[in-house]
Amino acid sequence: MSSAYQVNQQPDNATPKQESITGVVERLTFHSEESGYTIARLQRPKVSELTTITGSFAGIQPGQTLQLNGFWREHPQYGLQFQVVNYKETKPATITGIEKYLGSGLIKGVGPVTAKRIVAHFGIETLDIIENQIDRLHEVNGIARKRITMIKKAWETQKAIKEVMVFLQSHGVSTIYAVKIYKNYGDKSIGIVTTNPYQLATDIYGIGFLTADKIARNLGVPTDSEFRYRAGITHIINDASEDGHCYLPQPELIEEVSKCLKTDDHQPTEDAIATIIKNMSLADELIRESSPEQILLCYNPAFFNTENNLALLIAQRLRNPINPDMERVRTWLARFTESRKVELSPQQQQAVEMAAYSRVLILTGGPGTGKTFSVRTIVGLWKAMGKSLAKPLGTRIALAAPTGRAAQRLTEMTGLEAKTVHRLLEFDPKNMGFKRDMKNPLPQKAIIIDEASMLDLFLAYSLIKAVPEDGQILFVGDIDQLPSVGPGKVLGDLINSSKVPVIRLTQIFRQAQTSAIIRSAHQINLGQYPNIEPISETPQSDCLWHGGGQQPEHGVQAISELIADFIPKLGFNPVADVQVLSPMTRGLVGTRNLNNVLQQLINPPSPQKLEVTRGGTVFRVGDRVIQLTNDYNREVFNGDVGFITNIDTEEQEVIVQYQERDVTYDYADLNELGLAWSVTIHKSQGSEYPVVIMPIYTQHYMLLSRNLIYTGLTRAKKLAIIVGSKKAIGMAVRSVNQKERYTQLQNRLVSILS
Repeated sequence: MSSAYQVNQQPDNATPKQESITGVVERLTFHSEESGYTIARLQRPKVSELTTITGSFAGIQPGQTLQLNGFWREHPQYGLQFQVVNYKETKPATITGIEKYLGSGLIKGVGPVTAKRIVAHFGIETLDIIENQIDRLHEVNGIARKRITMIKKAWETQKAIKEVMVFLQSHGVSTIYAVKIYKNYGDKSIGIVTTNPYQLATDIYGIGFLTADKIARNLGVPTDSEFRYRAGITHIINDASEDGHCYLPQPELIEEVSKCLKTDDHQPTEDAIATIIKNMSLADELIRESSPEQILLCYNPAFFNTENNLALLIAQRLRNPINPDMERVRTWLARFTESRKVELSPQQQQAVEMAAYSRVLILTGGPGTGKTFSVRTIVGLWKAMGKSLAKPLGTRIALAAPTGRAAQRLTEMTGLEAKTVHRLLEFDPKNMGFKRDMKNPLPQKAIIIDEASMLDLFLAYSLIKAVPEDGQILFVGDIDQLPSVGPGKVLGDLINSSKVPVIRLTQIFRQAQTSAIIRSAHQINLGQYPNIEPISETPQSDCLWHGGGQQPEHGVQAISELIADFIPKLGFNPVADVQVLSPMTRGLVGTRNLNNVLQQLINPPSPQKLEVTRGGTVFRVGDRVIQLTNDYNREVFNGDVGFITNIDTEEQEVIVQYQERDVTYDYADLNELGLAWSVTIHKSQGSEYPVVIMPIYTQHYMLLSRNLIYTGLTRAKKLAIIVGSKKAIGMAVRSVNQKERYTQLQNRLVSILS
């Protein structure tokens, strides 16, 4: 607890005299987990007023006693402050200081209440007792042996973490990841970071190549080392997958790697990068494939093998059609529609008939075109064909969707149980893979996958692998929506290959034509400016436009007023019914700022609501949150949305409820979560909300596209409100030049089946 931290270098042009002060941290005014920069208030001995201190700290908590070296400066707005150059932590010297220190969240198992009891019993000797005679904690009322073991482990861990934190801070890594690094590597943390800092980018969620490279540079790894080049190449290929690409053409890869590896004293050459790429391909660290245009395509091996095998499996199924008695199918269909007094469109009729004999079938179409009724009818047909009976005639029909919310909607739509694709395939966290595959296929012979536009390359391959050879699969989705968040454009490639049977529903049914949301969506899809009703006190439409001023700051105000006043007047609950969808995360009307604004508006702080701050984000009981990455151990996946129901300050855990299932997060894992009062349109795929508010401004111009605004609008079930300028809406409607994803699934299917 006496380690020294170097936190700030004095400016070259400043010559104030350095001084040393000591005090107890009273409270944190501001602390950035990312940079460590902190503004805090310090209680100094024999000084009545609190002292403001500023600087970067590896870790700081109220109650810590610090000895600080630095200099005084006069801030033009906030007055006299002490600028910290370096500091060291000493043991708290007062009863109050010890109590604050223990109850600050530093030690898992000790919250404010437990800290108060411990200090009341042991007084000024508390920290010495914990350090040297921790078993004596059983003397404190309410602390059982099990909790003592937990406190002992946490005390030892926090000391080890502090060593790791000091090391990482001195080598340029953010303090927010120190606990995750320690959890991942334990006592080997410093050794692994020293030996191979680039391993952090692979192993630790949130640490990328740039941070690992910074550490490597500080540790003396040469800028031209092959080790660094290989890590840079891997980073660029992996980074491209975040944008949906399955590979990069070698010229583009070389260009991006060159930018990535460039430093003030080093400029990589194209030849040097090309040589390393060749070496990596010879070592099977990446795969190069020649395109028809004689350009080398550079793949991560997992992407190449998955894309190739997916094409082979689909082709294999397409070559093995079913031969049912189509006369009986048409007779059944006629009786089915007559008994329900409904009439199918010619496209729907064709879809149902093709479902009788197609191993793989795609049903696509926009809102109001009858996808739901088509699916219900296909389910009825499959039941009539015996696919819902027990063996040997067949087994149950399986229904699934990529997200929990989409699966829930599929259940409501069909009346049959639907699961997430991960649950259908029985994901096994221990082995980090699916139990269902070619060796252990699904028992169902007929499978429907809704929201198929969300299937990325890897999930689609895992799914096809698990479909039995004599089974059928129906993909249902809207091809005009945004492609999957993950790599690939599977649904688009399958349709564009012209090798997979596709039915595209285009007729909008009469009952759907009454919805302005559906009419506007189809207008947008045709490149027409939507006919949206301007907002008024008594709206006559379910699709409204609020000018919201020409500037984003006016949009923030407009959204706040809609949620605080207009929405409740219409009978909607802002907490449960309203979702704000934004094209991007940055900017005033980006999700990051909107979440802060909406949190204060919808779920403001109160003494009754516990909260914790991590990574600059305040998480509060009652907050709507979104999972930002796939977490297979907790069985929560990228895009899942839930509500914080409890925060345990002693266990340092946050409880999130997802569709009546509670999931526990350790404080160290909170970077997997984000606030979800506002989410990106991309993250909203597969979901429907009673009310959608969508800001569209020209500051989003880089992301504005027809399928983006179409996707956002079609998330609304009862009311959609677009806030923003007509110019920005027009830009989105006209823009179809979205950068094409690099995939070869379409070409592979054409090649195999030609």
